[in-house]
Amino acid sequence: MEANARPDGEGSALTDTIYALSSGAPPAAVGVVRISGPRSDAALHALAGALPEPRTARLATLRHQGEILDRALVIRFPGPISVTGEDVAELHLHGGRAVVAAILAVLAGFEGLRAAEPGEFTRRAFEHGRIDLSEAEGLADLLMAETQSQRRAALALAGGALSRQVETWQARLLALAGELEALLDFSDEVDVETRLPGESRQALTTLIAELEAFLARPPAERLRDGVRVVIAGPPNAGKSSLLNVLAGREAAITSEIAGTTRDLVEAPTAIGGAPFLLVDTAGLRDSVDAIEAIGVARAQASLAAADLILWLGDPDECGDRGRAILVHPKADISTRDARAEVAVSAKTGEGIDELVRLLIERTRALLPAEGDVAINARHRAALVDCQGWVTEAQAANDPLIVAEALRQARVALDRVTGRAGVEDMLDALFGRFCIGK
Repeated sequence: MEANARPDGEGSALTDTIYALSSGAPPAAVGVVRISGPRSDAALHALAGALPEPRTARLATLRHQGEILDRALVIRFPGPISVTGEDVAELHLHGGRAVVAAILAVLAGFEGLRAAEPGEFTRRAFEHGRIDLSEAEGLADLLMAETQSQRRAALALAGGALSRQVETWQARLLALAGELEALLDFSDEVDVETRLPGESRQALTTLIAELEAFLARPPAERLRDGVRVVIAGPPNAGKSSLLNVLAGREAAITSEIAGTTRDLVEAPTAIGGAPFLLVDTAGLRDSVDAIEAIGVARAQASLAAADLILWLGDPDECGDRGRAILVHPKADISTRDARAEVAVSAKTGEGIDELVRLLIERTRALLPAEGDVAINARHRAALVDCQGWVTEAQAANDPLIVAEALRQARVALDRVTGRAGVEDMLDALFGRFCIGK
């Protein structure tokens, strides 16, 4: 194979053959280089000689211009039954820097091959129908997962849980639309109840209820960004010390001087396998200090946006008991207020385990349940649109309006899986992936 410069502007063409290191950065025990596209077999043959049987690993000596580069396992996956839907070859190399660099340099010189862009393997899998858009989003979330709850939710999405639910709804809508279209084809004047009998209306009512229940689930954004827990109360109540204990690090400056915290201090952390964003705030009090007054205003705004509040002040002064856990701080030097739910000491650790238990218990309703699919803002917008069209179909009397509403509902569901109306966000999504994925 001869080197060939790729013309500018053709980098995203599906006719290109792409390659990349798809394992971790060297040095490593094994380095996996993946090649995908119509010239993958040719590239593998040029390096390893005879091609192995499909999906069968074979030990081969990789050579270029007479020089031995490595002894590696080579595997080929003919399309369309491959990870990208194209012909794919994998080189399982010794994972040293020099070995990997030599193989990548040789591939760069082969005609028709070029280095893959971030997320390009996964995008090709999407373009060839190997995965849908929601599954690709699940893979992106899995790459970014930092907590066990994020990992589980990402695996559910990547495994097609949302796709299967959408397919079920699509099938039911299509069946209802088919019945309606058949009646419209065979009758110029159809009685409304004959056109849309009671069982069909009930089916639409059931679907509306299912969509409503799905939309009521906790959002994926909270799972990604963390449950926002705002620690609030009067100055010098021990808010910063408590944040540091819960975060497991010195995230906030602590001092015996009241009013030390002037601005919000945010500390992302994982507690019990769930993501949290802990927020330390300025002490709430009237102040003539202009800077402190700004901090107090920001603290009050943060309280309004909180998912949960750890209130370290007088329980009677807590303005939102529904979202608050009443905490008695500095339990090592003061008598517990009987109205508090838990007494803690950041200094001795007293009550911290109980506070963590309360946080995890209160968080269960705010995060997706184990095994549930977490839907993001894009999914939510499409499902809201679908619910609106199904509601219009359920209420309409004109058969043409019903038919069009059912069609629009299916189009809305197609946006969830990427079959319609998503071209404007594909680049942003696949750009989140690393090179080689």
